[in-house]
Amino acid sequence: MDEVGRGCFAGPVVACAVIMPEGYEDSRIIDSKKITEKRREVIAESIRRNAVDYAFGVVCNRVIDRINILRATRQAMHIALSRLKTSYDNIIVDAVKLNVSVPIENPFKAEDSFLCVAAASILAKVHRDAMMKKLHMTYPEYGWYSNKGYGAKVHLEALKKYGATELHRMSFLKNADIKR
Repeated sequence: MDEVGRGCFAGPVVACAVIMPEGYEDSRIIDSKKITEKRREVIAESIRRNAVDYAFGVVCNRVIDRINILRATRQAMHIALSRLKTSYDNIIVDAVKLNVSVPIENPFKAEDSFLCVAAASILAKVHRDAMMKKLHMTYPEYGWYSNKGYGAKVHLEALKKYGATELHRMSFLKNADIKR
């Protein structure tokens, strides 16, 4: 399991739980941050075709503001796990501790050591990116099509000029003196 969107100024945090077939190998499946967007989309399709099961958990910006990003990340992960239709006997997650009833490993940079975590990182990234591209249609001035809600220059300039939308994480912007 892995997540994406923890450091964004806008939009949800998304977690993905994925179960790959035992012994499955694909050298293209690496940390999503190390792959171009087009390549991630191609690899994600292969992961979806070959996975035993996968599921997403999405937690919106308002919940993130209310409970903080770490708790929201954990909530997204629990949601993803609850949506799996296939049983599992252990969990490997990148550096996040969860309260679960099965054995869990949470090594730092797990996506570099475990194919299943790298696969989850790719699926989560592609899923969240698609969400932010759709949201870009409503708020094009923030550049979410390209920056996906992260603090890119065009996003920061739009925040200063137009203020925050209902999709922004106000807890992330509190020191920037930006109003909704």
